[in-house]
Amino acid sequence: MSRQRSFVAAVVSLTTAVVFAGCSSRGASSLPLQGVDRLVVVKHEHRLSLYRGGQEVARFHVSLGRGGPGPKLQEGDKKVPEGSYLIVAHNPHSTYHNALRVGYPTPIQEAEAKARGVNPGGDIMIHGIHNGFGWLGALQGYVDWTEGCIALTDAQVDAVARAVPDGTPIVIEH
Repeated sequence: MSRQRSFVAAVVSLTTAVVFAGCSSRGASSLPLQGVDRLVVVKHEHRLSLYRGGQEVARFHVSLGRGGPGPKLQEGDKKVPEGSYLIVAHNPHSTYHNALRVGYPTPIQEAEAKARGVNPGGDIMIHGIHNGFGWLGALQGYVDWTEGCIALTDAQVDAVARAVPDGTPIVIEH
């Protein structure tokens, strides 16, 4: 299934979830941010926290990959990896609004995948909503819809992108 078709299917699922769940605010933060020196994602809480000097300075509700719990093991499993990484690049021209590339896989994860005879995958990002669908805003947070990435609203990812330089450590936990 193409990425666009997958995204449309996720939008349909999201719309259905919103109709039945109602609309509420799901995680907010004071903006603007600056000087962030560490990110932590806690997958089972759907939480991205930003830290400066050991103090949490912002917290966001995130959507994750549709692959369910557990760490990413191979390309196409739609899971979010777990481990310690760096933010290695910013892409303001991404297909998904503003993207920060996570340095997955690590050399150890590549070797483990090779030993299993699989491709570990890559292109793991923190990003906003698919371009053209920004009107979804916070509604995107009701359903896990990514291919293995971490998704925020467009406004949230813009704030994170401004606050987080390349080389910032990110820990992704279960």
